[in-house]
Amino acid sequence: MIPKSRRKRISKAPVLPAQPNKKRGPKPRAIVEFPEPNSTMWGDRDIFHEALALHMERHGDTAWHLHKAIIGPKDRIDRKTIVHWVAGTKVPRSVTSLEILSRIETRYRLPAGYFAAKLPHTGRAGSGHTKLGEMSVAERRRMAWHLPNDFDRRPLRERREILDWVRKVIISGATDYRRYQAMAMRQRYALRFPDLNNIRPQVPVEPAEEFDLGELDDIELELVSTSRDAPRALAEEVAHLIQFKTATLTEIGYQRNGVWNEQTALQKVDHLGLLFGALAASPDGAVAGLGVPLAKLSVALLVFPAVWDWYVRWRERRRGFFTIWEVNMVQLGLAMTRADTGWLRQRPDLAHRLRQIPGLVSEADIQAAQSDWDGVCEAFYSHGMVRAKEIQRVAKVHRDTFEPIMVELEADSPIGEYRRIAEEIVRLMPSAGRYPRPAAEAMRSLLLIRLGLHLGIRQRNMRELLLCPRGGTPRSERQLEAQRCGELRWSTKEKGWEVLIPAAAFKNANSSFFAKRPYRLLLPDVGDLYRFIDRYIRIHRPVLLNGAPDPGNFFVKTVKSTSREAAYSQSAFYEAWRLTIQRYGIFNPYTKRGAIEGLLPHGPHNVRDVLATHILKETGSYEQAGYAIQDTADVVAQHYGRFLPENKIALAAKVINQVWAVA
Repeated sequence: MIPKSRRKRISKAPVLPAQPNKKRGPKPRAIVEFPEPNSTMWGDRDIFHEALALHMERHGDTAWHLHKAIIGPKDRIDRKTIVHWVAGTKVPRSVTSLEILSRIETRYRLPAGYFAAKLPHTGRAGSGHTKLGEMSVAERRRMAWHLPNDFDRRPLRERREILDWVRKVIISGATDYRRYQAMAMRQRYALRFPDLNNIRPQVPVEPAEEFDLGELDDIELELVSTSRDAPRALAEEVAHLIQFKTATLTEIGYQRNGVWNEQTALQKVDHLGLLFGALAASPDGAVAGLGVPLAKLSVALLVFPAVWDWYVRWRERRRGFFTIWEVNMVQLGLAMTRADTGWLRQRPDLAHRLRQIPGLVSEADIQAAQSDWDGVCEAFYSHGMVRAKEIQRVAKVHRDTFEPIMVELEADSPIGEYRRIAEEIVRLMPSAGRYPRPAAEAMRSLLLIRLGLHLGIRQRNMRELLLCPRGGTPRSERQLEAQRCGELRWSTKEKGWEVLIPAAAFKNANSSFFAKRPYRLLLPDVGDLYRFIDRYIRIHRPVLLNGAPDPGNFFVKTVKSTSREAAYSQSAFYEAWRLTIQRYGIFNPYTKRGAIEGLLPHGPHNVRDVLATHILKETGSYEQAGYAIQDTADVVAQHYGRFLPENKIALAAKVINQVWAVA
């Protein structure tokens, strides 16, 4: 302790009033709504971050000052975001960021969309929409592509209008048949045949009425899970039918007329699944089936006229009218009960699997079948011949196959119109360096359209087209014939990309068009086609494979962690084409994306209609139109070309008017 004598007296310093802190440095610039540029002469930049930096420099803005000038109190955009934009490390994507970009355009008095058009992925869907109501994550993701960036800022009435338009035109397709399909797909009743998975890459769906054997492109193929597996006994019967109709050599003791290929067999299994599923469905549910217990189902039931009459009438009630599909189904029953070669005719043992079904199959019917199988089959054959003709006489067309592409077919140049879809894909092509997967998917979509227009082949032939890259050894025609598929290879002789498909790979292999000779076409190097193919093979295709085993096909799926299978199934290929049309083909008046106003979603098979109709309008020759789609003039006239009387008159007038032009 310090003694008092040695303590120093400490005087208290006077307390001065607090002085306000003064900020050092220059005084902050005043916020001006529309700053004057320091120069009216400037060279435009194509790259987004370079263009943004240019105009910020012209107007004397730093990232911090620009942020202060355009950000309101309720905005949650950090000022470092603009720093990242200028540096090129990030780009605007969310609807909020795109709104800020629009404010910058307004501040610098630039045209609306000036900066947005310079983004490396101009076709990318904006994220962060908050006013979509109650939607699943998947539906939100699907919707986002087709919504304008200012969707959330629009009035409620406009938002509802946009959503209704997207659902009606882009998602569903806006036709009566699409609406029927959507309803039918929600009612799951078809039976599965799990033992036949080796030939069935998909489950049964509601079929179109004008189906082409082995060709399902005109059906909306959506994978849905059916409610029940077929009973073991029924599955064994169907498996033997498929073996009988697809085996290279006929089983000893049997006779047959004609062979089913894999696609036809797949289709028949699907249609039998629908038939037996209808019989088994509850009569009290939405399907309103017959309620037959699964244990009583057998292919042997198809020898009874009452079974067929119930089924075709059930389909007529369900759809509202008969279609040619019911005719084809009855003809399937006729083929199975035909004398000598019908599979069902040659299986009298199946009569012992019959069980009584009240109101449909009586005990007397079963006894007649067991005692005189041939007689029962013959009775149905006579009945079925009459029924098929009666249904055919009153059948209506539920689906106009031309309806989705009618705007294309009515154009003076259908191919020229369809080509605009490819041009739209190129316009919206993202940067491969920044967005490798979206760029790869866009390039795949582009080549789908380009090869579809150049080749005119069916979707199965294009889906299964193999790839032999430059420098590789092409497969021989015999190897391709054994695999029943074609190949895209580099021809060193012709110095170009060549497509070779053996005749055996085509559905109509026995057509006079082929005369047992292969399909061979040297692709033209027009519209940068070779450059696109080379980039796809070298850069984009490996991105799509993502390290998965290469199936060898030219077109491969986007392999993700949830699926390591790169080869397309029939339904997946259809959906890939349909998605391309939804994103790039259909003009969207709200986003201004899409090539063609009035187009509707469709599959790859419609491209054959476009090709055939284009050539008919140019030449008037069904035969030449058949050359474009590898078919005969009769088939083109019946199924493909839309060549109306006014088109014929216009073609004739064109020739006649040339005389007057010369005079």
